Amino acid sequence: MTTSVKPAGAPPRRAGAPARRRRPAKIRGTGLAVLLMLGPALVAILFFRLVPAVEAIRTSLSDPQGLFASYARVFADPAFHASIRQTLLFTVLVNPFQILLALGLAVLLTQRLPLVGLWRTLIFLPAALPQVVSAIIWGVLFRPDGPLNAVLGALGLPHQPFLTSKFQALPGIIILVSWVGVGYWMMFLVAGLKDIPGDTLEAAKIDGAGPLRTFFQVTLPQLKRPLLFVLVADTIANFLVFAPVETLTAGGPDHSTNLIMFDIYERAYVTGDLPAASAETFILLCIILAVVSIQFKLLPSED
Repeated sequence: MTTSVKPAGAPPRRAGAPARRRRPAKIRGTGLAVLLMLGPALVAILFFRLVPAVEAIRTSLSDPQGLFASYARVFADPAFHASIRQTLLFTVLVNPFQILLALGLAVLLTQRLPLVGLWRTLIFLPAALPQVVSAIIWGVLFRPDGPLNAVLGALGLPHQPFLTSKFQALPGIIILVSWVGVGYWMMFLVAGLKDIPGDTLEAAKIDGAGPLRTFFQVTLPQLKRPLLFVLVADTIANFLVFAPVETLTAGGPDHSTNLIMFDIYERAYVTGDLPAASAETFILLCIILAVVSIQFKLLPSED
């Protein structure tokens, strides 16, 4: 018969109390590795997102004319209302265009096509370029004596003013932003399509469902989470469009491309009204937070 010897000085363990288990070294090592990988991103979020947001709120409330004078000045400015209208119009037009095109390309490029990987890479490539570079490329294309008007002239069609027209400038910015964004959002939807179980699609085919019925009754419901993510993330990204407007149109002609980010830039660095620019930034932040909250409400719960 063996008896356990308790180390001297060890506190007595109560009857029925579970023995403490030390955390395995592997788990502790995994947690440390995760922290090391996420650490730089968390530091970047802190210093490049949270700190500027807090500073914007502080600056917006430090107006010499009063605590909320900067907000009153912004809401009384017709240029601010015009920028909100143009940004909402831009978002309403560009979001469905980008998402439908990205979805169509994702469905097409998940089929058995020759060189499908090359086509995905080529479509995604504009997303790897800085927006300023993309703006310069499209600025050359949209010039009155540029390649697009040369093609139109060769086809016997009249030349177009493009970015110099208040009716065509905003569609031109939409084309530019979509050229960058469609490939980026397509990759999320490709990943979502690849996550759909193959036996689900096979069962639909066995039941006699055609391609359209399979897409709308099987594929789309399975894509709900990726589509909602792309919708909300694309909306947020389009609220923050700045480089194409600043590079190509400077908000014109006739304020037709004066999106809210460019209005904030002008208020801060052209008129020098930092409190009002910070107030407008905080208003934009509230809009973005509202969109994010809608995302969490719309996302389906896990079963």
